[in-house]
Amino acid sequence: MLAWIVKEGILEATGVVGIHPCNTVGDDIEVYPNEERDTATYKFYGLRQQLDMGESTYWCQSDFIAPKGVAPDYIAAFACTGGLGCHEQRKKFEDAGEIDQAILLEALADRLAEAFAEVIHLKIRKTLWGYAPDEALSLEDLLKVRYQGIRPAPGYPSQPDHREKQTMWDLLEIDKLTEQKLELTDSFMMLPGASVSALDFAHPEAKYFSVGQVNKDQVEAYSARRGEGGCAGTEKWLGSTVLGYEKK
Repeated sequence: MLAWIVKEGILEATGVVGIHPCNTVGDDIEVYPNEERDTATYKFYGLRQQLDMGESTYWCQSDFIAPKGVAPDYIAAFACTGGLGCHEQRKKFEDAGEIDQAILLEALADRLAEAFAEVIHLKIRKTLWGYAPDEALSLEDLLKVRYQGIRPAPGYPSQPDHREKQTMWDLLEIDKLTEQKLELTDSFMMLPGASVSALDFAHPEAKYFSVGQVNKDQVEAYSARRGEGGCAGTEKWLGSTVLGYEKK
């Protein structure tokens, strides 16, 4: 099927990458339009581990960016898809009763999107940002994440609030640059489904982690930093698996 996809041009890939000046203020990452770094045009809000995770440090994504006034720093972000055309072709398979082919097509589109994300991250490390220009890792090393830096996705363990994707969408002008081929739904899911987005951190000690459950005090502080009138919005988007208390 992969050979057929390539031969017939069934699927199309597209993506957007950006690298921007940034610094942290507390648990949040301010993104600036230029090197003056006076006014933040966008802000990524951070959640910090509160439960004992067996380590001496309670991590937040902002820990991997230099604090404002200490040193200039940068953050990269990207969104990509390998699934343009998948929906239309899947419908053709389904209409013909070829459900197994429809499932296989969707699985391949998903794998192509993940592979595209790996290529983008590699280019960020070696050329676009170039913080690891001499990297020469084998495929096995890449799959074991032995490269410098991380690429966590908004809405996943290190920042479980899916609303952070909207900030990324606005920062990268994804709607404009992809002519709305790569979209966010009202629930911040990506369309096409075979899509990947991430923030890229270059810090040599950056690591993947899970925020775990958070308590009411952090939800209140986080909601206040986001400019919300109360905790209801944050509680809705974090859900019961992240909240360490019962909502009233």
